[in-house]
Amino acid sequence: MKNLISINNLNKKEILDLINLAVKIKKHSKKYKNKVFEKVLLTFFELPSLRTELSFDTAMFQMNGEVIDYHSESSPWAHGKESIEDVAKVVSRYCDLVMIRMKDHNEFVKFAKNSKIPVINGLTSYEHPCQILSDLMTIYEKKKKFNLKLAYFGDANNNVTHSLINAANKLGFEMSIACPNKKDYMPKIQLKKVKMFHDLEKAVKDADVVYTDSWFSYRIPKSQYKKRAKILRKFQVNKDVMKLAKKNAIFMHCLPALRGFEVTKDVIDGKQSIVFDQAENRLHMQKAIILKLLNKS
Repeated sequence: MKNLISINNLNKKEILDLINLAVKIKKHSKKYKNKVFEKVLLTFFELPSLRTELSFDTAMFQMNGEVIDYHSESSPWAHGKESIEDVAKVVSRYCDLVMIRMKDHNEFVKFAKNSKIPVINGLTSYEHPCQILSDLMTIYEKKKKFNLKLAYFGDANNNVTHSLINAANKLGFEMSIACPNKKDYMPKIQLKKVKMFHDLEKAVKDADVVYTDSWFSYRIPKSQYKKRAKILRKFQVNKDVMKLAKKNAIFMHCLPALRGFEVTKDVIDGKQSIVFDQAENRLHMQKAIILKLLNKS
């Protein structure tokens, strides 16, 4: 691994190696406490963050490294005063690796092409690989296998869905998507073996994992919230939906969540929900990603 740009850039072995390393780190965290001593991670944020920022910061601190948090409002790049290519070349002279969370995936790729240090996609409009690698780790912890079915509901034109689709194509698990039959809600990625439905009941049948995401991601203006809520209402995950999945199905959400919209309170706060296990595993997976990219694993 030179960079982490997309799940699609990883092969099956690389994904499984990251999962296995993250599981080891979680069990034996003290063994890794000095792994990145005197290494510096720059984290660059154009978009808001809770889990991504805190998990990367904590990961570096717990492994005795340093973090520089840099937000776009402070950058000449964000104000059109400097090219992203020049920023990448400068950052490469100072730091050991960089994590970027930004809107434009193509701009992120430009940065990566001009960087001499490893670059991590902390989220773009196209993919969210750190989230999905953590989710795969969580699924493996709970189910001990990837020979299973994952059903996704809601807005499928987003970074989380794209990364899940790429993961399904790489690892071979069954994935079904239920979303509105409208272009704005459909994935912008090759589905291969992933099945598309516009009927929730067909998609959720025999699912081992039920997954949803916010209806109002960062790219959605508030003026569209009311319209989107009306269109997406029938794809809400509630108790009736969970009853159609397998009895031991787990519920997943990458957070932040809006109870009463994409998921009801009784589901996300219920016994089948593992959303906070997902959130915790962001920390362990970030450590695994950092160590792999720095060849410290």
